[in-house]
Amino acid sequence: MTLRSFHRIVCVFGFSFLGINCGGAPEATPALTVWWAQWSPADGLQELGNQFEKETGIAVKVLQIPWANYQDQVFLNFGNNKTDFDIVVGDSQWIGRGATKGLYVDLTTWLPTAIDMKKVHPRAARYLCEYPPGSGKFYAAPCETDAVGFAYRKDWFADPNEQAAFKQKYGRDLVPPDTWDEFKQVAEFFTRPADNRYGCAILTGRSYDSLVMGFQQFLWAFGGSWGNDATHDPQGNVNGPAALAALEFMKSLIPFAPQGGANMDYGQVLEVFTNGSTAMMMDYFAFFPGIVDQMGDKVGFFMVPRQGDQRFISLGGQGMSISTKTSPEQQERARQFIAWFLKTDVQKQWITKKAGFTADTAILSSPEFRQATPFNDAFAQSLDHVRDFWNVPAYNELLAAAQQHIGEALDGVASSQDALNAVAEKHTQIFKESATQ
Repeated sequence: MTLRSFHRIVCVFGFSFLGINCGGAPEATPALTVWWAQWSPADGLQELGNQFEKETGIAVKVLQIPWANYQDQVFLNFGNNKTDFDIVVGDSQWIGRGATKGLYVDLTTWLPTAIDMKKVHPRAARYLCEYPPGSGKFYAAPCETDAVGFAYRKDWFADPNEQAAFKQKYGRDLVPPDTWDEFKQVAEFFTRPADNRYGCAILTGRSYDSLVMGFQQFLWAFGGSWGNDATHDPQGNVNGPAALAALEFMKSLIPFAPQGGANMDYGQVLEVFTNGSTAMMMDYFAFFPGIVDQMGDKVGFFMVPRQGDQRFISLGGQGMSISTKTSPEQQERARQFIAWFLKTDVQKQWITKKAGFTADTAILSSPEFRQATPFNDAFAQSLDHVRDFWNVPAYNELLAAAQQHIGEALDGVASSQDALNAVAEKHTQIFKESATQ
């Protein structure tokens, strides 16, 4: 056997086993792996990832995980020495944990070189990208912006008989409501259990965050809050008179919902709306393309109503964060993909994907975007009013306590005041414990 033959055999059977290339074609660049929840925007991101591969040679694989398991799977994976993903498209509330626990790469210096942050909607930058909010320290790049909104039965509202009956009863035209009092009137008007017709379905479910996302819009509009932003003190804020009025008003809408209206998550409110039984439905805009596909011009959309001059809307959406537990080479490729995704021409493609909502203010304000779908105009207006739940590292414990106790009020197990007092007490305890960790 010649030395050359021996070398060839070693390369094939020895070094190849070890993953060492002994010459010939260069090894393929590892693919970028992105984890996101299982829904339409992730399909759109994969389509753009395929385009990115054609342009750069770097493959992008978007792994979709069912929403019910998504958070648990991500943070279980972060417990490993190396994550199975390079980029995670994480909920806004995760950013505090990701930043303070060393899970998300600090993008503060790099992100402004990839995109002019003045082009990013300020509320998206504050809640999806920064930690602490308003600090200018970035741990995520904007990916999917979202907000809670309302869908309504446009065909019911346009019915001449319904319009005449409504005007006779309430002395005003039957139009999409702008205030919560108007909303309650419309919900009452359309509630006819004998005809299997109901006025509204709002977010009241106990799975993940649906009840909190539903309630906090009332909480803020009526003048309450989860707590002092600086001190995190919930006492007198989440259990004060304004918060009590908010919860009582929310409870007053439950009789106008279909059966089970006191405990409806995102999917359930969609179901009772699309099955033709409900006049108005609260949910995230990202779910609205599917409604249009199913119901066509029977459906219209409007912003979350206001109380007086106060209109607040629950933020949705996710930012792209880079795992600290992937290689420096993969982190660099992740930056390359994110910078490419944020380019204006790519964002213009992103908004053509189902529920691909951008944070680019120029695109959001353009007539092309506003007129592209029946819900884009309401969505763009909604972003100016969004707020978020606590995104501190202990947010999951805070979320669970709020869901439990406010749920008890909706179920009639506790009075509204007792439920809010319990939230304030539990949140005070959680903040004290988290400060010592």
